[in-house]
Amino acid sequence: MSICSNQFSKALIYYQIESQLLKIQATGFLLIMILLGVAVIPTLTVHPVLADDNSTTNTANNTSAVTSTATVDATTMSQPNSTQILSPPPTGSGGIPSSGTGISVTTDKSTYNDGDKVMIYGKSDAYLSDTPVTIIVRNPIGNVVKTDQMMLGTDQTFSTTLTASGPLWQAAGTYTIYAQLGTPDRSATTTFAFTGAQVTSGPSTIPVDGTNFSLQYTITNGKVLDIKADQPNTSLVVSIQTTGDGVLTITLPRALIDSKNSDGTDKPYVVANDGQIAQFNESGNTGTDRTLVIPFKNGTQQIVITGTFVVPEFGPIAALVLAIAIVSIIAVSQKTGLRFIPKY
Repeated sequence: MSICSNQFSKALIYYQIESQLLKIQATGFLLIMILLGVAVIPTLTVHPVLADDNSTTNTANNTSAVTSTATVDATTMSQPNSTQILSPPPTGSGGIPSSGTGISVTTDKSTYNDGDKVMIYGKSDAYLSDTPVTIIVRNPIGNVVKTDQMMLGTDQTFSTTLTASGPLWQAAGTYTIYAQLGTPDRSATTTFAFTGAQVTSGPSTIPVDGTNFSLQYTITNGKVLDIKADQPNTSLVVSIQTTGDGVLTITLPRALIDSKNSDGTDKPYVVANDGQIAQFNESGNTGTDRTLVIPFKNGTQQIVITGTFVVPEFGPIAALVLAIAIVSIIAVSQKTGLRFIPKY
């Protein structure tokens, strides 16, 4: 019995030792696997990224593009009928900015004279390759004076040039430019001022009220209504009616009005347009007359030319005729006994 008991004890001890060894081996194996895993996992993680760097970049770009598109779409949807004023191209800076949807239009200046070149340009918010831009220009009363069409450039801009001249360009005032690309929901409007057509009248002749003189003149964008002599102020008063900015060229006989210094030399006239001193040129000067070129603004009603001498309301010839008439009456009365005072 004792022998069997000893053997059993030895077997039990051996089994326990074996179990401890197995545990130690298992623990060691687990540690080895953990260490191997730590070494292998970073390698497996890094290599796919390095190997597919372009793919990762493209994915990031695609994601960014999708995000941007989504943002734009969201903005567009939130403002479906918004009015957009586009910045004009850098060529030109004097025009009036336009208002409209999807397109802009303006001019290189805000005001034009007869014969000037009018540059019209603009920009679209989208490139439509097969759709022309239509331009319509209307005068102050709404009549069409010019139409034009042109294609958009690849930079989404357009331009055209027209001349402010011709039978349809007469009235002074505000002209309107309408631009349309495709449908009316992509259109814009701007305006500019036109000073009116340079219509020349003359040479013409007009009598000077209260005198025996008539004056020769030419005028652009207007007409002369009458001319009066203002003897107390040594002036001529010229009444005009204008259709735009213009020029009055008038020849003044020295016997009617002149301007002299005390030594007898010529002295410049003084010219006033509606009471304001005006600039003028003296284009002609002879012994018998002087010619003045006087610019005026649209709306001017009266031009006053002042010198140092104006013929009296009854000039020398009229005074002579009156004297002869009086002498004749006296002579006739003496011969015929005609009395103007009754005899008592």
